[in-house]
Amino acid sequence: MRILIPTDAFPPICGGSGWSTYALARDLRTRGHDVRVVQPKPGSPPGIQERTYDGFRVREFGAPAPDLPYVRNYFKNERLYATFADYLASLIAAEPVDVVHAQHVLTTVPSVDAGSRTGVPVVATVRDYWPVCYWSDLIHTRNEAALCPGCSAGMMTRCVRPRAGVAWPLALPMIPYMRANLARKRRSLAGADAIVAVSSTIADDLRARAPELASSWIDVIPNAVDITDLRAQAVASTPPLPDPYVLYLGKLASNKGAEHLVRVAEQAALDWPLLIAGDGPDRALLENAAANSDRDVRILGWTDRDAATALLAHAAMLIFPSRGPESLSRVLIEASALGIPIAAMNTGGTGDIILHGQTGLLSVTPDGLADDVRTLRADANLRATLGQAAAVRARSHFDTSVVVPRIERVYDEVTRETRR
Repeated sequence: MRILIPTDAFPPICGGSGWSTYALARDLRTRGHDVRVVQPKPGSPPGIQERTYDGFRVREFGAPAPDLPYVRNYFKNERLYATFADYLASLIAAEPVDVVHAQHVLTTVPSVDAGSRTGVPVVATVRDYWPVCYWSDLIHTRNEAALCPGCSAGMMTRCVRPRAGVAWPLALPMIPYMRANLARKRRSLAGADAIVAVSSTIADDLRARAPELASSWIDVIPNAVDITDLRAQAVASTPPLPDPYVLYLGKLASNKGAEHLVRVAEQAALDWPLLIAGDGPDRALLENAAANSDRDVRILGWTDRDAATALLAHAAMLIFPSRGPESLSRVLIEASALGIPIAAMNTGGTGDIILHGQTGLLSVTPDGLADDVRTLRADANLRATLGQAAAVRARSHFDTSVVVPRIERVYDEVTRETRR
């Protein structure tokens, strides 16, 4: 098939969404498909720039996006939707494709629009909560454990306050726009020929919170990881020092539960170094907590892909404190594939990856997470047993050899429906 993949992110510099898209694209290419990649670049000069990565020709669509709160979001959404849809439609006319597979929030609305104009079926992958939450995370305050029940005007008033700071009253007039923006995203997503939700939690939330999708075809297909390639990279990597160590790998932000890391290490009486690899808005908070802790906590900052793989491959344990709801963490899948024992908070799609007591330990509070860290630290046999079982499950559920054929079946079905 000729497959056009509009994606918000693509390597070499990207997060889990971009690497998941790359894993899909690469395996599709290996299986004989013609894969084309297009990436919108809001905030870049208008026009098309081209680059290559691992043999993929990546066309970057530049579009203005002023660095002003809410104004930037309008340019990244409504303005980009129109211009990017025009570009996709013209690209499809010039270089016909059999299916468009949109990968995230910036690309789904324009992809559905372009598909409608050109008669090409569109598959949309939903990797987080962007159709049902303006902020994509369902979190409305830092310190409240409960998730946002829905984007009503009242709840939006609450969630705007911590994000806008002291100027929050000035943001209140934006609430009607925010609600309209969400409604448009859902209506557009409902126009996709098929929706791929990366976890059962994402699928359930779409069905519960988005009535526009009541008749949509939603298939639960996880992010794919090329486990053979990942393990080869791990074997070739140089073990970081010190050894052993416990690892956190991810964004330093409230939704990731990063603020709990130092306290978890303290409560677990962790006598191994805790390495924190990542960056984000909570970095200063963590640096202060680490400086005042009696535990050995080392904040490494952002690490590139190779360094992150090396850190993960040689860790004695991974801590995953996310208060979520996680969609489907790539870090957890990769750690599982490498046989790294995991102590994680049971949020969102994490239960799709980790089976408590079988392939890792799951908790529901930071105190419970600390208990699990203490348990894993004290029991080498348990660490080995959980890690081995996690590696087996990862291979059978998340490897590209298992996931990509499921995506191909979706392509077959939507193209068959289009030909009828």
